Amino acid sequence: MPSFAASISEQDHRFCRERLQVEGMQAKLDPGVEEQMTAADWIWAQMVSMLQDKVGTSAFDAWFRPLSVKVDDGRVIVAAPSRFFLEELQRRYEDLMRKVLEEVSGGELVLEFRVDSSLAKETRTQAKRETTPGRVDGHVDPRFTFENFVVGESNRFCHAACEAVSRNPGKAYNPLYIYGGVGLGKTHLLNAIALRIVHTMPAKVVYRTGEAFTNELIEAIRGQSVESFRERYRQVDVLIVDDVQFIERKERTQEEFFHTFNELHAAGRQIVLASDRSPLEFRGIAERLRSRFNSGLVADIQPPDYETRLAILRSKTRIAEVELPDEVAELIASQITSNVREMEGALTRLTAHMSLTGEPITLEVARRVLRDMLRGHEHVVGIEEIQEAVADFYGIHVREMRSGKRARAVAFPRQVAMYLAKTLTTLSLPEIGQGFGGRHHTTVLHAVQKIEAMRKENPALDEEISRLEARLRR
Repeated sequence: MPSFAASISEQDHRFCRERLQVEGMQAKLDPGVEEQMTAADWIWAQMVSMLQDKVGTSAFDAWFRPLSVKVDDGRVIVAAPSRFFLEELQRRYEDLMRKVLEEVSGGELVLEFRVDSSLAKETRTQAKRETTPGRVDGHVDPRFTFENFVVGESNRFCHAACEAVSRNPGKAYNPLYIYGGVGLGKTHLLNAIALRIVHTMPAKVVYRTGEAFTNELIEAIRGQSVESFRERYRQVDVLIVDDVQFIERKERTQEEFFHTFNELHAAGRQIVLASDRSPLEFRGIAERLRSRFNSGLVADIQPPDYETRLAILRSKTRIAEVELPDEVAELIASQITSNVREMEGALTRLTAHMSLTGEPITLEVARRVLRDMLRGHEHVVGIEEIQEAVADFYGIHVREMRSGKRARAVAFPRQVAMYLAKTLTTLSLPEIGQGFGGRHHTTVLHAVQKIEAMRKENPALDEEISRLEARLRR
């Protein structure tokens, strides 16, 4: 055990244990080892206190409360409930955790991370035991959770805001208004908020689309039951409305929504709205309603970058239990750039094709099956872009591509670049030759034929070039 353990006073022990019990984060320890138990409790309590002060309550609840800790042979072993959770925890907070541990232990302990899948079940069981489940009025898809939402630079702020609202409804960001294009994850986040709230607290959540809200109001007017309609919406703890842009230019719907909004907000009830545009872009909406949409936190979701698209696609293949070759995933992620839903559609089509025909998913099959989906997303590649990508891949300088050097370390990447220029552009052989320092078109033809033959004989090279092609097409 670390040497400082003996210097911890009994009063410190008692305080630390009480702190951990309040936080519900008692360290996971080997039974019957009292000295180790005391040191571990003390270490973790100090870290809990410092981390909570540094990251804030919302982030602490989201990222540190699900963890367990064990002290063993000079190590503080932190366990997370899943690999995805652990990777994101390390990306966000590993440096901070190491710094905090060094302060607490004086550098005598090292930090290790691992996955303990039993924690996920344990957390769910504890939540069921400690809380009364809430109720949700409306259709919520159980597949859309925070745990399987892939976070990238394009959606990080919006995701964090939704997580904060789900853990502290009515207090963190009210109203929360999120907006972005079709298929970027707005509905996923709304569902995740609803699921988190009803699973962790005794709250009544109403989940509607703007169209459903409007249609219910029309039916209430026809059936002379408007008062019943109002009571149903104004007695909820959380109101979530997707596609709120549907109420644009519908004056009676806006009137009812305005008063419902006011009453819920005044009572401290959470309101979450999603739309395809920001409140400032609405034209057919009353100014007083627009100002209320803007009165809380407005967060947008941008189209994901290539790395995020690839991560999303791989996440969906794991959920669907589909084996998707890397080069196929890279092809889809590189060419379907603006819409996650369309990317999911491509995966569904490939899976169906494999299931119905028995044909394995390969790059050639993917291009054939998805040709209509990929056609509109083809990236126009230039010869300089090809040279830069190949030079970077093989670790040479771009200017060497155009030089007279004949060393294999330069000549082979040059031939690969010539081959890619022929397959990815509409340039003629003489035009390609000009782009490589004025080489004769027969030199280009030789390079193309050589690489074609090598791809057939060398699977590793074939995979390398497939990846280069996917990267250039993104």
